[in-house]
Amino acid sequence: MTKIFAVANQKGGVGKTTTSINLAASLARMQKSVLLVDLDPQGNATMGSGIDKNQLDLGTYEVLTRQCLPGQAVVKAEQAGYSLMPANGDLTAAEVELLGMDDKEFRLKSALAELVNNFDYIIVDCPPSLNMLTLNALVAADAVLIPMQCEYYALEGLSALSNTISAIQQALNPALGIEGIIRTMFDPRNNLTMQVSDQLKQHFGDSVYRTVIPRNIRLAEAPSHGLPVIAYDKGSTGAQAYLALAGEVLRRSMPADTTAQPIKQGYEA
Repeated sequence: MTKIFAVANQKGGVGKTTTSINLAASLARMQKSVLLVDLDPQGNATMGSGIDKNQLDLGTYEVLTRQCLPGQAVVKAEQAGYSLMPANGDLTAAEVELLGMDDKEFRLKSALAELVNNFDYIIVDCPPSLNMLTLNALVAADAVLIPMQCEYYALEGLSALSNTISAIQQALNPALGIEGIIRTMFDPRNNLTMQVSDQLKQHFGDSVYRTVIPRNIRLAEAPSHGLPVIAYDKGSTGAQAYLALAGEVLRRSMPADTTAQPIKQGYEA
């Protein structure tokens, strides 16, 4: 059964797009068919997948405004190993246009319903705000993946996002829940990082993935080459961490799945 994950956090700069791209690529390396949906007008997930956002014929905007069929907007990110529904600045217009449309909160859900039989996992990269685009993602998703840095305001932001998820669960998507919290840009030498990490585990328990994503230069360089880090430098600590995370995601969502790789001890905290 297809799992649809919205990668969301109302705070920017926490690694949402990095996580979306690299988790998609790592799941694909584990022989899973994956669709990455770029729902951010910045189009960073599109560019980071090796697709030029400035040369798009069709994308998420056309899908949401029903100017094309969902499958017509899907392209293959060859080097990344997954399929992509790309996006660019046109999506900014969709935020406004959707407000006057029927079933505006359910446009993405309806579109993905036509594609679910083709994929094991669908990962939606959300913009860093709670707008109509993010709302569409949360209505369409089975669960939310929350990347976050272990910093001073992290818990406050996570509390706000949890309240948002609860509100959407009650009003629009009863099945929605938090799949897991991913600690990104993790530096175990930083005392504050470790303190916030401990607080996260205390408050959210098993919802916090054991795998952490470290600060890694190769991880930061990969998007400029239009590649996930596993295709850019598969031996880097960033690549190995996302492979470990993908293994953990597989085990959580498909307990009987035997393709999941063991978690690397070096990336737990």
